[in-house]
Amino acid sequence: MTTETNQSELEKLLADSKQALKDYCEYKGVQYPMDQWVTISEYCKRFNIPNTQTVTNWIQRGIIPKENVVTIPEYNNIRLVKAIPYHDNQPS
Repeated sequence: MTTETNQSELEKLLADSKQALKDYCEYKGVQYPMDQWVTISEYCKRFNIPNTQTVTNWIQRGIIPKENVVTIPEYNNIRLVKAIPYHDNQPS
């Protein structure tokens, strides 16, 4: 095998790996598709929430159910939220 072939295979492997990370995140054998599970910051952007603290409070108060939140320690304890609209229907 030539150096050029090895480089080409490495580039393809890296490209495939990057695409896989964009497509889904896997944690404890469960795949979280990135079009359905987003970071808190991305959730705020998608649903026009003014700040991440609002979503964090929703998680703490149970407005966003526990089954719709996953914390991944290997990625600096990042939290993914199921990308569906939640509403804070409780008075402040």
